[in-house]
Amino acid sequence: MTKITNIAKNTSYLTLALIMQKVISFTYFTLLARNLGPEDLGKYYFAISFTTIFAIFIDLGLINVLTREVAKSQERAKELLGSVLVIKIPLAALALLVVGVMINLMDYPEITRNLVYLSSACMVLDSFTTTFFAVIRGFHNLKFESIAAVAFQLIIMAFGLTALYSGQGLYWIMGALVMASTFNFIYSFLVLWRKMGIKIRPVYDRALVKLIMHIAIPFGLYAVFQRVYTYLDSVLLSIMAGDKYVGLYQIAFKIIFALQFLPLAFTASLYPAMSSYWVNNRKQLSVSFERAMNYLIIISLPITVGTIVTANKIILVFKSGFAEAVLPMQIIIASLVFLFVNFPIGSLLNACDRQKTNTINMGIVMAFSVVLNLFLISRFQAIGASLTVLFSNILMFILGIYWVGKIIDYRKIKIILVFLKSLIAAGLMGGLVLYFKPLVNIFILVPSAAILYFILLFLLGGFKKEDIISIYKSFAKKQDLSTE
Repeated sequence: MTKITNIAKNTSYLTLALIMQKVISFTYFTLLARNLGPEDLGKYYFAISFTTIFAIFIDLGLINVLTREVAKSQERAKELLGSVLVIKIPLAALALLVVGVMINLMDYPEITRNLVYLSSACMVLDSFTTTFFAVIRGFHNLKFESIAAVAFQLIIMAFGLTALYSGQGLYWIMGALVMASTFNFIYSFLVLWRKMGIKIRPVYDRALVKLIMHIAIPFGLYAVFQRVYTYLDSVLLSIMAGDKYVGLYQIAFKIIFALQFLPLAFTASLYPAMSSYWVNNRKQLSVSFERAMNYLIIISLPITVGTIVTANKIILVFKSGFAEAVLPMQIIIASLVFLFVNFPIGSLLNACDRQKTNTINMGIVMAFSVVLNLFLISRFQAIGASLTVLFSNILMFILGIYWVGKIIDYRKIKIILVFLKSLIAAGLMGGLVLYFKPLVNIFILVPSAAILYFILLFLLGGFKKEDIISIYKSFAKKQDLSTE
């Protein structure tokens, strides 16, 4: 199987898995929001956001290094994994200690501190789970990760809703997350050991550990910057405005976070292939980048326009108490197209040994985001945090796309034309949705608008019949994901 077919197969299956995961996740989130209200929802997501920031100090960029190096030299997978484990185990112990000390230094009630302790268990388990799956990704196999993605969310939903409707409270709801993380850790361990035949044990090789750390430094800094940029807003909202505004902001943020499965699935498969193309096939690297940009533009623009014009209807799903989340939702969703295309841009930079550049870009965006959040949250609460998301994603795009042209020779005009055609189709669709919104049920209007958008885009030449056939074949072919 060729690598380009592998990308299509891996993307298709992981996309299906992540669609299922995100549907389950969003359904669960909606039920939590409806039953907990903004304040308790804010406590729950503050604990997750707080520990997620510190989780990156366990990884320090090792996941990206592991996937990239295994993809380049699969026969070295065992020794690469062993050296990474030598680094991660003491880092995990240190991260747990720091989380415990930090939350106790802050003036939070006992319930919040205990939620953070439970979430920190997930922090450690998830870190090692992603390490095991990083090795499997290096073999261009995402089948097992796809299964785990769905199973993880099903476990959370099953145990979480049981706790919610039996009146067990936030501790048991957070406990559902711990159960799901434990399952994924065991599952990924067994897949790597039994299915892939790779022994999992720390192996200290001084030269290899030193090499991995040297390569991981820019990846690690990037990950630290990205994690702070992504989750610090919820922590700052909790400190500066209160748990209520964390809950309101999470309504808006959760929607855009749920939609990230599309670029995540695509780049999860694309990244190891890009690493290989950088060494062996520069022309195919350019083609893969163009396709990624075009597909993600085509997908993100109608979602952006449709959500903006129907935000007041969408918010009704969460019952009363969340009306103030409408404007933050509209502002955040406006950043979706930039968020989507930043995935292939970042993957290209990392795959082509430009991780230092990517790290500098993310460092600039993180600093910009922190300053803007401090200024805007104090004045506009959740709206201020949402504006920061929009402006930060635009800045990240500008910084990243500048460097792409210095690495590969790609057809800029083709991507611009796809963007303009998609924007016209999405604009026409949005106008019709706005007109028919008071007259037609939202559950009929949304799928109808989506069909209309793709018909308009096809007529405008935004995509061709061959593109549809290619996507169909990626689902239809029954070939082994692990072969090339």
